[in-house]
Amino acid sequence: MWERKSFEELTKRELYSILQLRVQVFVVEQECPYPEVDGKDERCVHIWKERNGSIEAYCRIVPPEVENGSYAIGRVLVTQEARGTGTGRELMERAISFLKEEVHASSIWLHGQEYLRSFYGSFGFTEVSDVYLEDDIPHVDMQMLIK
Repeated sequence: MWERKSFEELTKRELYSILQLRVQVFVVEQECPYPEVDGKDERCVHIWKERNGSIEAYCRIVPPEVENGSYAIGRVLVTQEARGTGTGRELMERAISFLKEEVHASSIWLHGQEYLRSFYGSFGFTEVSDVYLEDDIPHVDMQMLIK
């Protein structure tokens, strides 16, 4: 079942599950000790899929930092068990559709791991930076302009 909620709409259990999974993937699995709870969640829309009471895919929609800036899709993750099932593609389609159809965003930005650039490119994102290291993981900034 797919869910989409603002921070205020999240239950304590949902918020705990989201943060627990993000730490599991981005800090533990990727061996990157960094402050996962970054103070942006309160301004975000959270999108996730649950199966049998557990989150298997998640992302957040981050509003622009500056006026006329881009919305961003961030913290994109799919659990190991759900990888390769199309769940990640459906997650991205839902996030992009929300930004296009409901928010009417003019552009979408993401900060993705380099190995996923062709995946993000398949949705229409183009690279706007060279590959760079962040926490010893190659990343690239990508943007989608919406007509």
